[in-house]
Amino acid sequence: MKKQMQWISIVLVLVVASVSYYQIKSYEKEMQALKKDNIELEQEIDTIESQATYILNQSNHKEVKLTHETWPEYFDVAEVMVKESDGEFLRPWAIYLVKEAEKYDIDPFIVYELLKIETGHTFDPELVGPETKYGHAYGMAQFMKNTAPWIADMAEMPYKDVLLFDPYYSIKLSLVYLDYLYDQYDNWDETLTAYHRGMAGMEQYKLKNGHANSEYAVRIQTNAKKYKDFVAFAN
Repeated sequence: MKKQMQWISIVLVLVVASVSYYQIKSYEKEMQALKKDNIELEQEIDTIESQATYILNQSNHKEVKLTHETWPEYFDVAEVMVKESDGEFLRPWAIYLVKEAEKYDIDPFIVYELLKIETGHTFDPELVGPETKYGHAYGMAQFMKNTAPWIADMAEMPYKDVLLFDPYYSIKLSLVYLDYLYDQYDNWDETLTAYHRGMAGMEQYKLKNGHANSEYAVRIQTNAKKYKDFVAFAN
């Protein structure tokens, strides 16, 4: 009888210990989930604040007009893009890109090379990217439907999914997004890596590698430098 009581006591202790262990593990999981939610909430708040700041500062952008004096310069730079792409990047797109890039003080060839990589050198405005866990990317600048709307808001432009296939709309969004990211990071390595991987993805890349000069960012900047003699308003 005494041994039975001892065994019962041992079993009870083990049961209580097991219950306590699982309760602790459950509590730890809940705490981790809460911490993750809190981090995501803080990141969302930071993003909203940075977007608001960017919108308020948009008045600092240049007012650019095509005139008889600036037209030849825009045309010459645009023509380099047209020829380099073997005509895939159409002249009207190129002129629009050069003009808008000056407004944001962005080297137009940074954007040109970005669009070239994003479309696999096709500059296809109707491109639909491969499916990912976040969905597809669309258009020449390969924006996802969860990113494009708030960039359009910052640009004070309307948003519809179909507009992502408009080459001028796509170019404009890419410029606004790059301008916004550069405003956050003040360097092209982080800006371009964030464009490619997302802002959170860029931070993860930095934590893993100790820097943000991803192959994507390096390739775009290296290729853009080939045209430096044509750019009078590089960033």
